Amino acid sequence: MKGHLHEECGVFGIYSKEVCDVAKIAYYGLYALQHRGQESCGIVVNDDGVFASHKDLGLVNDVFPKEVMADFPKGKMAVGHVRYGTTGGTNRANCQPIEVNHQKGKLALAHNGNLSNAYELRSELELSGAIFHTTSDTEIIAYIVTQERLKNSSIEEAISNGVDKLDGAYSLVFMSPAKLIAARDPYGFRPLCYGKTTDGTYVVASESCALEAVSAKFERDILPGEILTFDETGVHSNKVHCDKCDKKICIFEYIYFARPDSVIDGMSVQAARKNAGKVLAKEHPVDADIVVGVPDSGLDAALGYSEESGIPYEIGFIKNKYIGRTFISPGQSERLDKVRIKLNPIRQTIENKRVVLIDDSIVRGTTSKQIVGLLKEAGAKEVHMRISSPPFLNPCYYGTDIDSRENLIACQYSVEQIAEKIGADSLGYLPIRDLKYLIDDDNYCSACFSGDYPTAIPKNVKKDRFEIKLSERKL
Repeated sequence: MKGHLHEECGVFGIYSKEVCDVAKIAYYGLYALQHRGQESCGIVVNDDGVFASHKDLGLVNDVFPKEVMADFPKGKMAVGHVRYGTTGGTNRANCQPIEVNHQKGKLALAHNGNLSNAYELRSELELSGAIFHTTSDTEIIAYIVTQERLKNSSIEEAISNGVDKLDGAYSLVFMSPAKLIAARDPYGFRPLCYGKTTDGTYVVASESCALEAVSAKFERDILPGEILTFDETGVHSNKVHCDKCDKKICIFEYIYFARPDSVIDGMSVQAARKNAGKVLAKEHPVDADIVVGVPDSGLDAALGYSEESGIPYEIGFIKNKYIGRTFISPGQSERLDKVRIKLNPIRQTIENKRVVLIDDSIVRGTTSKQIVGLLKEAGAKEVHMRISSPPFLNPCYYGTDIDSRENLIACQYSVEQIAEKIGADSLGYLPIRDLKYLIDDDNYCSACFSGDYPTAIPKNVKKDRFEIKLSERKL
């Protein structure tokens, strides 16, 4: 969210019956998922039970230059990950996939989501003698599954028993020496799907756009609670954890996180965003000359607003494609500088016009203020801002880095006051009651807007819950 929030993660997995260049397939899959995480990335290849991996901080094309890709062996399986961490610090140790060596073999694991009971699980594991090398939730999952694997006859049983201990959001891809296994939490907070190529290779990914990037035909979404195993005998589904609770897909996947060309749980992301714009036009009409969207996730909502209102849609900003999302910069001043570098208003479109400006959200308000300022500098007579989500009022515990009410502008000021602070002539949010019209479904999580959490609220809610200062330890 353009200088506001940390991102999600993206997971990717491949199972081929024949030895092939699975690392290359993973590379293109991760490239398609780059929007879900720009902090780090990694690939682990399974070459007949021998794992070869490369992980580092940075973007996919930087971490995997030609010489690195050339070092990967061919194999039948691979698992990959792009990360923007919501739990744990920015360091190479937290790069995924995580790899484990244990008495019964090897395991590689990629995870999207946050565990709401991570602190309790980690404390329990540490007291039993576990030594952690990362500060991420994912290593907790790896420990739990490994413990179960030592007690069970198969990796499928280990995962099935292990996920019973997990609360919160997890879309997982595991790779053992002989199997690729995908698992989605019973709420289905985060998306996960799989497809198949014409040569019979199976591909698992966070979003369907990554399947298309590697020429895999979408088969279906993995069901909430489902565990899907790919091995030499085919595809096997374990639904013992399905229907344990109501589905709660994160509504913000449709508003912002996912790529517009993806389809999640049967709903087009682009269509959901256009629906949001149409709702905004009905709820917050205004006399204006043009509708402009903030690239990229505001564009489809702007189209919807234009179609519903009859106000012409125009391209108001040129986006520099060679700069990452502004939230990748840790410092506020850096984020603000990057907004100006990243977005350039088109004066010929904006000058002397009353503009409806559509964006996906306002978190702190600093970036919105600068974007409104860019339009007014370009000669806009009026700027009426419309937001395709409700106001953020609560922290998220399932993978979006909203962890502090004091940093949320909507918790401190009224809508009119926010409009004044960001320099807009008016401001309108998507009403929370209308979220259901985005996806024509009531089964979604909107806790960051409503405060209605599907799971218990974590007892420890620090951003980096496992990074304890030396002064806080009992020496």
